[in-house]
Amino acid sequence: MNLILFEAGETLDPLRRTDPRAVHLLDVLRRKPGDSFDAGIVNGPRGRGRLELVEPDHLQISFIWGQAPPALEPLTLLVGLPRPQTARDILRDATTLGVARLVFASAGRTESGYAESSLWRDGGWRRHLLDGAAQAFDTRVPEVTHGVELAKAVSGLPAHGTRLALDNYEATVALMDAVTPGSEPLVLAIGPERGWTADDRELLHTNGFTLASLGHRVMRTETAAAAAITLAKARRGWL
Repeated sequence: MNLILFEAGETLDPLRRTDPRAVHLLDVLRRKPGDSFDAGIVNGPRGRGRLELVEPDHLQISFIWGQAPPALEPLTLLVGLPRPQTARDILRDATTLGVARLVFASAGRTESGYAESSLWRDGGWRRHLLDGAAQAFDTRVPEVTHGVELAKAVSGLPAHGTRLALDNYEATVALMDAVTPGSEPLVLAIGPERGWTADDRELLHTNGFTLASLGHRVMRTETAAAAAITLAKARRGWL
């Protein structure tokens, strides 16, 4: 962890010794009473924590906070719901790269069981957002939507801005040419692991998406997501 993150209400209470953050502080960072460390409030300010007391069952910590961060740039990543392990990687890495919104939608080739994974059913997906933010030394995490059909997901996107969908087969433009400098909302759509269907493409076309390409190499979904986000943010001047 490059940053120890806390939910807003947690900073008023002792931290249990069994909490992974306490274990990291004591066993990895080797902090002792009186030592400080980098801390943050989720979607709030960064600051410094100070380890005041180590008890058998909890840690006492005090905090000094800086100013709240600005809002993330208006970048939405729409993903055709992939297998849970791939979704975990995207949740973490898209957060690290600074995506403002993540939408996981069932597309034509999405396996029906993916939406019933414990990742989504039990709320485990949020842990991967926090891991991504801690890696980035940032407190901001994206808004996440999941468990919706592609048509409904598309209807909930920003009404204006640029909409691009990655496609290995019918792309008409390179992604680096389709993204231009500016500040308006940008939506990047990536199909499920077996790609878009003809019906998916028609839906995307009808709703203002341009099919774009990252090149002739076929990438894993999580690799394509990271590459597309990085390239798009660089072109927009958002890095």
